[in-house]
Amino acid sequence: MKKTVSIFLLIAFSGLLTACNTMSGLGKDVEHLGDKIQNKAAK
Repeated sequence: MKKTVSIFLLIAFSGLLTACNTMSGLGKDVEHLGDKIQNKAAK
């Protein structure tokens, strides 16, 4: 029983870390897109 719970928690924690990295990458992409829009508007 403890082994099953431990494995479940490990998988859940790994999923959370992956989600954080994905959101971080998405944030950088959106920021880059915003910079491009700002540069076009400034011209």
